[in-house]
Amino acid sequence: MEANMTATAELKKRLRPGQVYRRKDLARWSNAIDRHLRLLLDEGRLEKVAPGLYMAPRKTRFGSAPASPEKLVETFLGDDRFLMVSPNAYNSLGLGTTQLYNEPVVYNRKRHGHFKLDGRPYDFRMRASVPSSLNVEFLLVDLLHNLGRLAEDKAAVLPKALSRARSMDRTRLARAVKDFGSARAARLLEPVLADDMAASD
Repeated sequence: MEANMTATAELKKRLRPGQVYRRKDLARWSNAIDRHLRLLLDEGRLEKVAPGLYMAPRKTRFGSAPASPEKLVETFLGDDRFLMVSPNAYNSLGLGTTQLYNEPVVYNRKRHGHFKLDGRPYDFRMRASVPSSLNVEFLLVDLLHNLGRLAEDKAAVLPKALSRARSMDRTRLARAVKDFGSARAARLLEPVLADDMAASD
């Protein structure tokens, strides 16, 4: 009993408020991980946020603060090479889109499918190449790639998107198309990028 209490206390010392852990990570510090997880969950030292995924809650005066989406996703993937995109960001392109979406898209190299993390839905999509940061060129390419999934009037959005593309840096736009690897976006943007090539001849 004393040894079990000592092992549990040692595991507690490893926990950092707001941090997310995979079961196998916690198992490195435990000789009876399932028993220790039950104890820590019962005590409120850990919260289960997805199968095999746990968060050490960070207390605030309003209660437990949720883990950051970035920490949840990185721990879930076991990889920091991902890009999270909210379709709500399309509204910043000035194309007249106004719909709000509840499910962020996570471009990554490991997982594909819809998963709930800490009660929130995420749409994981695998890509061979994942850009390291989000910019307006990538956002436009992403919108064109997902045009068929939008709740907006596609026939109204497409010409506005192509017009917006013509005002962008063509080199960065071409790189975004290449990095994203979307044949659909490349096809739609071909006239814009071809105009640029013709102008440079």
